[in-house]
Amino acid sequence: MGQGLWRVARNQQLQHQGYSGQGYFTREHGRRIATNNVSSTSHRKQTQGGIDIYHLLKTRKSKEQEGFINLEMLPPELSFTILSYLNATDLCLASCVWQDLANDELLWQGLCKSTWGHCSIYNKNPPLGFSFRKLYMQLDEGSLTFNANPDEGVNYFMSKGILDDSPKEIAKFIFCTRTLNWKKLRIYLDERRDVLDDLVTLHNFRNQFLPNALREFFRHIHAPEERGEYLETLITKFSHRFCACNPDLMRELGLSPDAVYVLCYSLILLSIDLTSPHVKNKMSKREFIRNTRRAAQNISEDFVGHLYDNIYLIGHVAA
Repeated sequence: MGQGLWRVARNQQLQHQGYSGQGYFTREHGRRIATNNVSSTSHRKQTQGGIDIYHLLKTRKSKEQEGFINLEMLPPELSFTILSYLNATDLCLASCVWQDLANDELLWQGLCKSTWGHCSIYNKNPPLGFSFRKLYMQLDEGSLTFNANPDEGVNYFMSKGILDDSPKEIAKFIFCTRTLNWKKLRIYLDERRDVLDDLVTLHNFRNQFLPNALREFFRHIHAPEERGEYLETLITKFSHRFCACNPDLMRELGLSPDAVYVLCYSLILLSIDLTSPHVKNKMSKREFIRNTRRAAQNISEDFVGHLYDNIYLIGHVAA
């Protein structure tokens, strides 16, 4: 009885205040506007002396209703910063709307140098009609050609004046490029030992632990899948370069390039043993120390033990 009377009284109150039918939505809309006005006023008061957040939000909302912000209305520095995050495909699409902005040479120069860190043409006076957008297309075409046939790819770069016919320049290009297929690159370096020599000298292994240095080396120059003369050549070149970068350490540990060569081979075999699912009986730390010191007697037991721990915890050196 009490609940029924309460409902009747409540309904009469709602009708009197205009909350029924269309009046409810009108009143509710008015209430929301009032709340927004109060909130907006509060925001404006909180930001006195600084950025008018209310104005920015209002502008942003109006721009969202238009679809997107027109980059031409922004300061050029800000527009270039926004466009610098795009890749080549998106930048070409953006040029359909903002032709002057998206075709800017600085944007395409950044794309070229972020993908191909070194090209001979970077250090030359640009020829007449040169553009970094055109250069990007040529570099992309040359990389695709290299991944199909390395010799043709290098010849393409030289024919366009992008690379000089020099083993050192080719080595720098390879060292600073990550778009080349590693299998094709391995074939090319196996045939061009002069380029391989210059590529090895670009590595700096100073103050690096031996397994970590070997990992970095094989990230740039991938190891062959099978043992053979090419793998022995790579390890030999790495050993001499590692010793040249760390002469004080080599004297302190009493290591020679031949001893480092033995350690590298031991690390590769240990990596295979510990990471291969086909090897059930994994080599223990004591076994690794004993086998390694048989081949290189001057190496301390603690140093060899640290080598084992590194492979055990981090993983393969040539993965």
